[in-house]
Amino acid sequence: MVNMFSKGKFNIISTCVFLALLFFSSSSKPPKHMYSYLALGDSYTIGEQVPMQDNFPHQTTQLLRKQNMDVADPVIIATTGWTTDELAAAIREHNIHETFSFVSLLIGVNNQYRGRSIENYKQEFTQLLTQAIVFAKGQPKNVFVLSIPDWGATPFAEGRDRQKVAKEIDEYNAACKEITLAHKCQYIEITASTRQNAQNKEYLAADGLHPSAKEYGVWAGRLADAVAKELKQ
Repeated sequence: MVNMFSKGKFNIISTCVFLALLFFSSSSKPPKHMYSYLALGDSYTIGEQVPMQDNFPHQTTQLLRKQNMDVADPVIIATTGWTTDELAAAIREHNIHETFSFVSLLIGVNNQYRGRSIENYKQEFTQLLTQAIVFAKGQPKNVFVLSIPDWGATPFAEGRDRQKVAKEIDEYNAACKEITLAHKCQYIEITASTRQNAQNKEYLAADGLHPSAKEYGVWAGRLADAVAKELKQ
């Protein structure tokens, strides 16, 4: 009789402990999905001459968090001066095996600056975009391509042929947009903003060439809206 009571008491205690552990385990789970973000590019992506938290990938992350999206800090592969082939080489060197919830890609201004051909850009950009889709778990809709800013409109370009630069930037962006849409990725236009604000010191970094946090905020707003719309579906 005593043995049976002790066994029953043990079973009751064990059940209580199990239920308590089950409740704790359930309540301690993350309340929402953690999104990951890979940003690929050049100086415009790392945010040359602005604090890291002010570049557009970090501002985008901050805006998404304000929309109650749990987003990890962005993984950024970008360096000032990179062309399409240099970005591709860096991606290979990083040897990334993981995938991401969404990917942004902004590249090409240095191709134009160095006088490279549109045909060369088309070929190498297509390869980068294909790789970006792989990083985005094979989901083209989760790859967001930003258009190339017009550096020729900035004070840095004083004495340069601004019309020639603008024409070439437009040609690059036409190719960029065509390839992006053909691959069913998303194209975000930010070039007009860089032209509109190019002579406004509030939108420029100290070098008179790169954007300030305020201009990056414009890009981040557009990117965050597009990302939220897609990922919340």
